[in-house]
Amino acid sequence: MKSFNRILATFCLSLAGVSMSLAYAEAEARANANPGMPPQGDVIARVDDQAITFSQINTMLNSSAVVGVSVPALGTPERDTARIVVLDKVISANLLYLDAKRQGLDRDPAYQRELQGFSTGMLATLYYRHHMAGEITVSEEEIQAFFEKTMTPDTEMTDELHTQIEATLRKRKLHERLAAQREVLRKGLDIDLYPGNMDPSGDTTRPDDAPVAKIGGEVITWGDSKTMLVAAGRGATTLNPAAMEIDARQGTLQKEIDKRIMAQKAREAGLDRDPMYQVRVNEFRKTKLVNMHRQNLAREREPSSEQLRAFYEANRGDIMQVEMRKTQEVLLPTREEAEALKARIDAGELTMFQAAAEYSTAPGAKQHLGEVGWVAKGRAQPALNDLIFRLGPGEIGGPVESSEGWHLVKVLDVSDAKFDNFEDEETRKLTRRRYIHDQLNNYVQNLRTNQFEVEVYEDNLVRLSQKEADMVARLTEQAAEPGSKTEQRVEELQEFIKP
Repeated sequence: MKSFNRILATFCLSLAGVSMSLAYAEAEARANANPGMPPQGDVIARVDDQAITFSQINTMLNSSAVVGVSVPALGTPERDTARIVVLDKVISANLLYLDAKRQGLDRDPAYQRELQGFSTGMLATLYYRHHMAGEITVSEEEIQAFFEKTMTPDTEMTDELHTQIEATLRKRKLHERLAAQREVLRKGLDIDLYPGNMDPSGDTTRPDDAPVAKIGGEVITWGDSKTMLVAAGRGATTLNPAAMEIDARQGTLQKEIDKRIMAQKAREAGLDRDPMYQVRVNEFRKTKLVNMHRQNLAREREPSSEQLRAFYEANRGDIMQVEMRKTQEVLLPTREEAEALKARIDAGELTMFQAAAEYSTAPGAKQHLGEVGWVAKGRAQPALNDLIFRLGPGEIGGPVESSEGWHLVKVLDVSDAKFDNFEDEETRKLTRRRYIHDQLNNYVQNLRTNQFEVEVYEDNLVRLSQKEADMVARLTEQAAEPGSKTEQRVEELQEFIKP
């Protein structure tokens, strides 16, 4: 059963970049086409005219970068909890997106350049994959010929050397193919270059709209170039322009020209109607605008020293990290049993790990060998707290009584108090982050309360969550039957996650 659940989780992760994105694209298009209509399909929330779907949240849940350390398993209470957390984040992001558009931030030239650059890159990639890419093969004869030409007679052909030669030849063939394809791509096109507008000596005075190249009627400006030079690792005008060689810049420019040409050919071939392309561009458009808006808001809310100190004093208990101990415990019903076991541990007859595994009555003690993790000072029952914070690393103490029974305790590690002094630089940095975070949360809450309409369709959310859980339970049960084919069950799951 556990192995099948892992298969399901793996399957969902593989779908996150394909099926789920396409499903979200279709669902969002339908939902946004009728913003005044009741929720249909997998729409679980709406922020003004922005629909949020169950499929969209599932896609995000399958990303450990979004959720945390691990992906919550399908059909579990943990996944339902994580789904609510992610939904709240998506609602906040949509509020900031709508607010940014209302303020006209989507017309910012820098934003438009980045959006155009992303779109062009996506289209160029699609065109290359559909019309130019192909398998590059390297024969054994080619590898042997390269070996004989470049190596001394006494050199042995090892597996590692064979792999290195194959990679070198493959790279050469790729460059040759790209050079040939460049000629085909550019045939019949008027391409003009303006090398003077790429000269490092003029970086500080050159206007962003200065042309560096023209492809037919399309202009690549110096403003475009600055972005692509940074992306290519060629430096930036704010760093060390004098260190930039013109030929290196021209090489980057030539790649950009090729990309623009492929993007144009992709549009002519209708690849801009590809659902995956539309999803990715829409995701980038929203995410980039939200991040830009958030950064602007953060700069506007930069606190003064007085504001920061006042915030720290008002929130000291939440900001500072109290002293902590990582502990291992053995729980026994009576003092006599605890004292007897302690004596055996002290005599070296058994370790705390053995004691926890064989004698502890605490839930999960045998599975975790008594390790209970980090305990914050003042959070345990008084007598137990006093013992824990009296012990040093590696020391064993007890027995001591709590409401649960009699404890033997070993301290595995110690974490000193942190962020308890405002004059400390790290404390001020953390306080600033908390201050700005609170300010942004308040801003978003005001958008939610007073500026935009937010609806969460709880009935739809509960229904779809339960459907997911029922599906996993049924598939798990069927997978355990003799002769069951897991692949067929996975196909059923794939059908379920589509709107």
